[in-house]
Amino acid sequence: MNGILIVDKPAGWTSHDVVGRVRRLAGTRRVGHAGTLDPMATGVLVVLVGRATRAAEFAEAQVKGYAAHIRFGMTTDTLDTEGRVLTQGGNTPELGEILAVLPQFMGRIEQIPPMYSAIKLGGRKLYEIARAGGEVERKPREVYINKLSCAGPLANGDFELSVECSKGTYIRSLCADIGEALGCGACMSALRRTYSGAFRAGDALTLEEIERRGAEACLMPVDSLFAGRPAVVIKDARKEKALRNGADIKLAAGFEGECRVYAESGEFLLLGTVKDGILHTIKSFFEV
Repeated sequence: MNGILIVDKPAGWTSHDVVGRVRRLAGTRRVGHAGTLDPMATGVLVVLVGRATRAAEFAEAQVKGYAAHIRFGMTTDTLDTEGRVLTQGGNTPELGEILAVLPQFMGRIEQIPPMYSAIKLGGRKLYEIARAGGEVERKPREVYINKLSCAGPLANGDFELSVECSKGTYIRSLCADIGEALGCGACMSALRRTYSGAFRAGDALTLEEIERRGAEACLMPVDSLFAGRPAVVIKDARKEKALRNGADIKLAAGFEGECRVYAESGEFLLLGTVKDGILHTIKSFFEV
C-alpha cells in the first residue's frame, strides 16, 4: 500500500498517535507524517504510507497555513492555554494596536523554540527536560512568515490570527512574541492547520472516516504532492530502464527544471530535474 492520507488530526492526539493509528488501519509499519502538530491542534496532517514515505522531505518543506486563537494578558510555561499560568491580568489591546505590530513578524524572522517542543538536545527532547523542571538555552531558528493577519475580538475576548509560514514555525512562539511586543503578554488558545501545500482542510478525513472507508480507498497518489510541476513521459523503454537503474538520460531540448516523470504505462517513476537536456533523478518512487 503506497500513497498519501490527508488526516484531520483530532485535538488531544499527538502526530505520533495518528501515525500509530494509521499503521493499524493500513496494516503496515511504513508510515510517517510531514510536519508535527501540537496535541491541542487540529487540522491537516499529511501522512505518508509505504514508498510515499520517501517524499517526507518534500512534504515537510511545503508552506503551511494556520488559524490560531491568541489570548492577550496571559502567559504560560507552554506558551498555550494548556500550560501553567505565569502571568495573568494584563490589558487586552485593541485590534488596531495588534495590527500595528504585525509587520515586524512578517518575512524572515528568528524564533526561539519553546521548551515544550520535540526538538532534541543532547539526546533528550526539550519537553522532557521541561517536564523535569529544567530549562536550557535554545538557539534562535530562522523561519519565514509569508502572510499574517488578525481579526476579532471573538466572543470570548480572544483574537484570531491567520498565518502562512515556512516549516519549523512555532505558532505558540509567534503568539507569545506578539504579546511581548505589545507589552501585555499572550499565549495561544487554539490552533488549526488549514492547509499544507496544496492539501486543504477540505481534503482531510477524520480517522473514523478512514477506518469506515478503508485506508487504501482514501489514499491519494504520491505524485499529487508534486502536482505543480510539469509532467514528462518516457516512451523509450531503454531510457526508462536506465532511469530505473539510477542513470541520467538525455531528453529533447527545450525543457528545464523540476518535473514529474512517468513511464508510458502511466506509472509515476520519479521526481527529476532537467538541465542542459539531461534528466537527473531527485527521488525515485517506483517499486523495486
